Formats: sequence, structure tokens, C-alpha cells
Amino acid sequence: MIKVTIDRNSGYCFGVEYAIEMAEAELTEDNHLYCLGDIVHNDMEVKRLNEKGLRIISRDDLLTLKDCKVLIRAHGEPPQTYQIALKNNIELIDASCPVVLKLQNRIKNAYNDTVIQKKGQIVIYGKEGHAEIIGLNGQLNNEGVIISSEADLDKIDFSKPIELFSQTTKSTEGFYHIKSKIEERIKNTTDSTQHFEANDSICRQVSNREPQLTIFSKNHDVVLFVSGKKSSNGKALYEVCKKNNARSYFIENENEIDMTWFDENTNVGICGATSTPHWLMQQVADFVESINDLALAH
Repeated sequence: MIKVTIDRNSGYCFGVEYAIEMAEAELTEDNHLYCLGDIVHNDMEVKRLNEKGLRIISRDDLLTLKDCKVLIRAHGEPPQTYQIALKNNIELIDASCPVVLKLQNRIKNAYNDTVIQKKGQIVIYGKEGHAEIIGLNGQLNNEGVIISSEADLDKIDFSKPIELFSQTTKSTEGFYHIKSKIEERIKNTTDSTQHFEANDSICRQVSNREPQLTIFSKNHDVVLFVSGKKSSNGKALYEVCKKNNARSYFIENENEIDMTWFDENTNVGICGATSTPHWLMQQVADFVESINDLALAH
């Protein structure tokens, strides 16, 4: 008998849940709403909301729209987006995550202090081109130095003051690794007294999932990690599962399940990213449980 457990800590973080609730509330009043970029990095959820009338648009599309409503998703937006909306009489439904908005404000203040007054630079540990990074760098007049790994450290001018922040959904371990590498590089420069300040701006609702998933993945024979392929958070959390359980599989939905992953007594754990809806994890669970019914029928 295959036993299935859904991880109660997986699924939407507060910011994503809030954005989807705002979109659905608007769509009950009017069956048409624009959203700037994918509301969530999960194609199946985007498809479900598209059927309700949510239309995904790009920044280029925004330039041509007038007299309509546009939802800003949890990732936040740069100041330019608000300027365009004002100019084109667009009503913005702002579902930016409060954690992201707070970070945008901190980065803006750091720009005035570190860049303008101290002639330094703001470094952001994150994924180049990610929606949240575009919003954060917009607070810096797009002058931020974006680094995603040790290989990017050469982008930094180590002769100038440095202030480090992180994209809210990045790995805590990764952030502190980058911090230590920057400190090493500073020590090896001629001026070892160079100013460096590191700000751990990672969302704890997201980072706390790493230790939770470590335990969850160890407690199951097979782990099905359900996530959209576009989710950087999903890729990071899946690696946590894979590291602790070699029989961890990344799937977008139940159609990607391979029956050879299970035997008749497999204990299956189902978990997902902060962008994975609960209904999708339940759908996967229902499919796996149906394997029991097929076995009994034979």
C-alpha cells in the first residue's frame, strides 16, 4: 500500500497568496484584468486564472495600454512602472509583497547613503532578470551590481564601499557564502579597512522551508517536488530535497510521474515551492493514491 503525505509547510507564501486573492477578488467584479508578468511562476495556476479572465502582459505592453486596471504581482515593480501608469491613466492594483516593499525602501535609502554620499556600490545577491531584482534595481537607477555566484564577484569594485543585500527568495546558505567571499576579497585588497556592510534581507517564511524540507525529505522513501520550471525558489528547494533524499523528483504535475518510482510499500512525500498551489499538490496526491486502486483492481 502506497502511503501519501502532503507537506503542510509547502505551498504559497503570504505574498503570492495575497496577490492571487486580490486577482480573484477583482475578477469576480469584472471578468477581465491585466497582470504585469506571470502572477506566479507556475504555468498551471496561470492557466487557471487565465480561464477566469486574467491576462498576462509585458512591460512593453504596459506602454501601449490606457484607461484600464493592471495588477502588480508580489515581486514588486520599479518606480518607472508607477510613472507609466500615471501617464496612461492606468489603475494599479498593487499586490507587491510587504517584505519586498520594505526591502525596496531599504535599498533606496542605502543608495542615497552608500552610492551618492560615500561613492560606493550596492550589491544584490539574486538572479539577473528576475522580476524582484528588476524592481529592486529600479530603486537604484539600475546601478546595482547583481551577483548570483562566486563567478560574478569580479563585477564588484573592491576599492569602493560595498553594501550587500539579497533577493528575498534566495538561499540563506548561499547569501552567507557570498558574504564570506566578499570579505575574503576585501582582506586581499590593499585597503583592508574598506567599508563593507551585509544585510540579510531573505524572507524567513521562505528560508525556514529549507530546514523543514530537510526533515520532510528524510522521512519519506520518495519525494515528489511539485513546482513550475520557471520558479527559482522551486529549483533551490528541490535541491534541498535531492541533497537529503536521492529519490526526489521534480515534477510540474501528475503527468510527469513515472510509475517505476514506487513499489507497493512506498512512503511518498509531496511538497513544493512558495509558488506551488495547494490544489496542485492535492491533485498529485490523488493521482498517486489512485495507483493503490489500480493495484487492488489487478
